[in-house]
Amino acid sequence: MQQYFNDLIKQDIKPFLSKYGFAKKNLNFSKTTENLIYMFNFQKSSGNSADHVMFYVNCGIYAVELAQIQSREILTAPQEVDCHFRARMEEIAQSVPDRFSITPDMNRDDLRKSLLNGLEEVIHFFESMNSARSIVDYYISGPFLHLSEECIHMLLQSNDIQAAKQYLKALQEKHGTERRWSIFENKYKVIFSKYGVEFEAG
Repeated sequence: MQQYFNDLIKQDIKPFLSKYGFAKKNLNFSKTTENLIYMFNFQKSSGNSADHVMFYVNCGIYAVELAQIQSREILTAPQEVDCHFRARMEEIAQSVPDRFSITPDMNRDDLRKSLLNGLEEVIHFFESMNSARSIVDYYISGPFLHLSEECIHMLLQSNDIQAAKQYLKALQEKHGTERRWSIFENKYKVIFSKYGVEFEAG
C-alpha cells in the first residue's frame, strides 16, 4: 500500500498540480507568486501499516506582508507550519473525507477522483485568496483568534479603523468569556496604541 501511495503522488498528484504551476519537493507542492506562496502538504498518518496507509492533505498560504508585520525572517521556501493561512483540505473542499485511506480492497478510481476533485476545489479557493489582505479578511469573517494580532495591525496600518474596531467587537463577542481573552485584549491594546487609535473594550 505504501508503493500505491508513492505511485499516486508520482503518477496522479504531481502531473495534476504541475498543470497549475505547483512544484514538488518531497511530499510538499508549492507555487510562488509575487507576494504569496501556496502549498499542499501530504501528511502520512503515524499509525500506518503495510496494508493500510492513511494520509491527510494540508493546505497553506504564506504571505510576505504578514511575515513583515510579525517581524519574522522572510522565507523563500516555507514549510506548511510557517504558513499564515492553514487548513486541512476537508475544511475547504466539503466533498472530501477528513483523511484518505489506502487499503487492498479500496476502489482506486474513487480515491483518485475524490482526491483530484478536492485539490481542484482548493486551487479555486486559492485563486480567491490573492493577497495578504484576503487572508486577513478570511480570519476576520470567523472571527478567529488565529492571526488576530496581525489582522488588526494590517487594518490599522491601512487606516481601516472602522473595520479594526468591528473586528475587535466581534472577537470579544465570540471569545470574551474565555480565560485567555485578557491576554489577547492586552496585546490588542498595545497595537491600537501603536497606531494612535483609541481602544474601545466592550
